[in-house]
Amino acid sequence: MGAIELKAVEKWFGDVQVIKGVDLSIQDGEFVIFVGPSGCGKSTLLRMIAGLEETSRGQVMIDGRDATAEPPSKRGLAMVFQSYALYPHMSVAENMGFSLKTAGASKAEQAEKVAEAARALRLEDYMDRRPKDLSGGQRQRVAIGRSIVRDPTAFLFDEPLSNLDASLRVEMRYEIAKLHQQLASTMVYVTHDQVEAMTLADRIVVLSAGIIEQVGAPKTLYERPDNLFVAQFIGSPKMNVIALPCDGLRLEGAPANAAHLGIRPEAITIGSKGQGEIDGTVDVAEYLGADIFLIVDCGAAGKLTVRTHGEDELRPGAEVGLSFTPEKRHFFDGAGLAIR
Repeated sequence: MGAIELKAVEKWFGDVQVIKGVDLSIQDGEFVIFVGPSGCGKSTLLRMIAGLEETSRGQVMIDGRDATAEPPSKRGLAMVFQSYALYPHMSVAENMGFSLKTAGASKAEQAEKVAEAARALRLEDYMDRRPKDLSGGQRQRVAIGRSIVRDPTAFLFDEPLSNLDASLRVEMRYEIAKLHQQLASTMVYVTHDQVEAMTLADRIVVLSAGIIEQVGAPKTLYERPDNLFVAQFIGSPKMNVIALPCDGLRLEGAPANAAHLGIRPEAITIGSKGQGEIDGTVDVAEYLGADIFLIVDCGAAGKLTVRTHGEDELRPGAEVGLSFTPEKRHFFDGAGLAIR
């Protein structure tokens, strides 16, 4: 079992409160990802679960027991850090089995669990190598394997892929997703990378300034954000937001209390000037192969990002009209809360 529950947890550093009464339930076997801007408290919250940071107030429950005062070694959790922290003088097999050795496990048990982890992570061909002879992705797999052999209650990942280049991050995302499917273990993961969050998570926890802004499945957060912060944080490129009322905006059907209109780049279609909700001039065209992102200067509404097909031929300076898909419009009140 690997259920984790946070009950009104707070973290203070002197007079500064960085975690402000967070409540969160993580189910056994769930993959939950913490995201948010730098300084929002996501890594601090993960370290509080691990026991590496003291919980100032509230409770950390693991499998129904109060683990708030327990040291990290008693919580049954395994943490994978941004740095691999492998022993350079040890082989891959020795690195992976070291925690079992120090715990007094027999050589047979060590060999069995290390071999099982190696198969899961496709490391069988590297067991005799030293860390210096491995790629970054292979080192990260060894670090994960070192955690697997301990058969933990849950895995905690603190930005494990941030040191890897783009191609290796893609590879390791696949490895971690497959690992979660194989092990069916609880995983709590911190990242600043939205692609990691959207592709890996069962649920995403969006944090800002020590509070939870919204918790939900990636699709829910993308399509039904609770507030302006989540609307603009989730999604790349981010949601376009127009303050209401706005000169030049031909908008019908807006709620009376709407202070902002949000529209995703892919929910805007390009037409002739005078058509749709607003006119603008193409400022920049970013060609990405299958897609083109157009930055359109719409005067008082600001610069809106439009996602179009890669075969479109619009050039900077072209005058266009933008139409917003009616069912994809998002409205927010003066406090930034979604109007349903």
